[in-house]
Amino acid sequence: MEIEPDELEILRKPDRIIEVSLPVLMDDGRIKVFTGYRVQYNNIRGPYKGGIRFHPQVNLDEVKTLAFWMTIKCAVADIPYGGGKGGVAVDVKKLSKGELERLTRAYTRGLADFIGPSKDVPAPDVYTNPQTMAWIMDEYSHIKGENTPAVVTGKPVEIGGSLGRDTATSLGGFYVFEQVLEKMKLPKNKISLAIQGFGNVGLNFALIAYAAGYKIAAVSDSRGAIYDQQGLNIEEVLSHKQTTGSVIDFNGLKNITNEQLLELPVDILAPAALEAVINQTNAGRIKAKIILELGNGPTTAEAEIKLNKKAVLIVPDVLANAGGVIVSYFEWVQNLRHYYWEQAKVEANLEKQITNAFKKVWQTMEAQNNNCNLRTAAYMVAVERLVKALKVRGI
Repeated sequence: MEIEPDELEILRKPDRIIEVSLPVLMDDGRIKVFTGYRVQYNNIRGPYKGGIRFHPQVNLDEVKTLAFWMTIKCAVADIPYGGGKGGVAVDVKKLSKGELERLTRAYTRGLADFIGPSKDVPAPDVYTNPQTMAWIMDEYSHIKGENTPAVVTGKPVEIGGSLGRDTATSLGGFYVFEQVLEKMKLPKNKISLAIQGFGNVGLNFALIAYAAGYKIAAVSDSRGAIYDQQGLNIEEVLSHKQTTGSVIDFNGLKNITNEQLLELPVDILAPAALEAVINQTNAGRIKAKIILELGNGPTTAEAEIKLNKKAVLIVPDVLANAGGVIVSYFEWVQNLRHYYWEQAKVEANLEKQITNAFKKVWQTMEAQNNNCNLRTAAYMVAVERLVKALKVRGI
């Protein structure tokens, strides 16, 4: 790309790293101190943007990496945001609702000087949800002395959340998926999918694809997976999970492991769960022709080298799951204007935005005479936009 060393050096490092101690009154009357983080990676194109995760394994290195990815993702999607990420090291399953609320409000107070509609706009991530965002918005609004819905996105619709936000990542992934099939000239009635993860993203992607007539051969959750070569009825699988708490033991099908699902003889594999599930150990056994990264970082660098040699097309997370941040941007715009859109408008604008992003990345890959893969092309698009902003602003 012929990037100047100075420009690259600026993009190498986060702008700001924030670590806060969070004393929380527990239900038994004792005080427990949690550690929270917010990494603001780059805001050259707009306010920092990125989720907040509550998880026992949250650490500074992870948050820095995710903040970098958000910088790239927002630039790929061509929305006027920078990148950030936050987290608290906590096992939410061990907290009562009251303890969780007090922790969230403490975290908000710790970051109040560093976030805001024109500074940094958090959103939900692992083990946080619209209720978490409602508490953050409420606490921040009390601190600032005015109602400030645009401080976070992913809020409940009742207090300024956008219609369509709950399914945005999945729907955006589906729009990208259909663009890929068109480019690869693959007929929808002759392909099969396996989806690892049946949380919000994996579940909604499965429902959307199933309703559109695609054959979904396998799905999984944290307890295991199910596989039917003829295709699953996803609505019945969902009903079974709601009744039993898992997709396993469905309709007499043999249960398989999450690891086995990754190696099934399907055309498209959509990992929508944890990081690094496709790695050096299992990459050689992956049979899918296309990997659609609906989760963050499911493929390791070592695995990608092996998969590229096998001519597997990997649709990178910074493109495939950008639907969530695109609709977060729409929610922010609606909050600032105090004017709210119908769901059909949200979805139409999402399709236009993410389709344009896909076409730009694909064209960039082709312009290199296919000497780079889609991930490299996506990073080229993002870095070009970031560097142009640096030059124009004179930094």
